[in-house]
Amino acid sequence: MDKRCAAGTLSDHVNFSAPASLRKWPSLGNHRRGEAANPYLVLDGTLDECLRKLTAYAASTRHLYEIHTAPQPPLVSEVMAGETVAELARLLVFFELLTPTMNGSPPLFQSTTD
Repeated sequence: MDKRCAAGTLSDHVNFSAPASLRKWPSLGNHRRGEAANPYLVLDGTLDECLRKLTAYAASTRHLYEIHTAPQPPLVSEVMAGETVAELARLLVFFELLTPTMNGSPPLFQSTTD
């Protein structure tokens, strides 16, 4: 049995630098508008940037957003929303804790205690 660290194995398969776009469904009263055919573009960047932008929004509005990117099985699908995005964001934070970067990116989730 392979004894590699699970985090190392997963980080080898998720490219947070991959091109991605954050899209939002038109809404009224925090509900999708029924007549809307497609979500509109909010951000065209990397998977990392889209995750950060999405998690900066209030949790009560995140259901209106989707991240579109190239699939990276098994964790990243072509269109992600809801709990999948939340899990991927937590994974990104976990990788940041294991391998701090010098790129100046702000932490995805900041502690509210000192």
